[in-house]
Amino acid sequence: MRNMLSKLQITCDNAGFGCTAVLRLDQLQSHLRDCQHNPKRPFQCEQGCGLEMPKDEVSSHNCIKHLRSVVQQQQGKVTDLDKTAAEHKHQLAEQKRDIQLLKAYMRAIRSANPNLQNLEETIEYNEILEWVNSLQPARVTRWGGMISTPDAVLQAVIKRSLIDSGCPPSIVNDLIENAHERNWPAGLATLETRQMNRRYYENYVAKRIPGKQAVVVMACENQHMGEDMILEPGLVMIFAHGVEEIL
Repeated sequence: MRNMLSKLQITCDNAGFGCTAVLRLDQLQSHLRDCQHNPKRPFQCEQGCGLEMPKDEVSSHNCIKHLRSVVQQQQGKVTDLDKTAAEHKHQLAEQKRDIQLLKAYMRAIRSANPNLQNLEETIEYNEILEWVNSLQPARVTRWGGMISTPDAVLQAVIKRSLIDSGCPPSIVNDLIENAHERNWPAGLATLETRQMNRRYYENYVAKRIPGKQAVVVMACENQHMGEDMILEPGLVMIFAHGVEEIL
């Protein structure tokens, strides 16, 4: 029965709109999708606006009216964006005022209580000590493998390792800045001075940056070193190889 029905010759559903096609039932659906006389077939306006619409709406289409509607919609969106931007600007201004008031408040508190600054410094110092003590002591076996001018990518990798190890946020950026010879003290500033002072390297108390061929040499642990060999809050030394943990 299905075979018989599929072979029936029938006219297109759009015959009333001018289609003269006569085809088999099993071909009807594919024909309807492409039938040029289908009133709902998508049609693009050729008068200039480019709007896509059903074919049976072309006769009532007005480009100017459509474009005016588009402009109005865009103007509405712009107005909403301006309103949102103004609200954000107002919120940002309020936040800045709050921050300024908070800073002024903190300055007033410090002025009234000079010991508060010392207390904050003590808390920060204790945090640094706690972090340093959590790191594994390290020994450098090949000082010649030192990378004195690490690029931004390598510095970013070391910075991530410092953060992951629990390094206090207040000194992370300082340590990364001190990973490059441009910020090193006089005794390490150039290849010549490093070669002359290499005999002092074994006196460094170094801690390994977890998982990296790098060590941190903190000022709080290296007060025995001269001022030309250490820097506050510490130095980061990166190596191509030769860093071992002291178990």
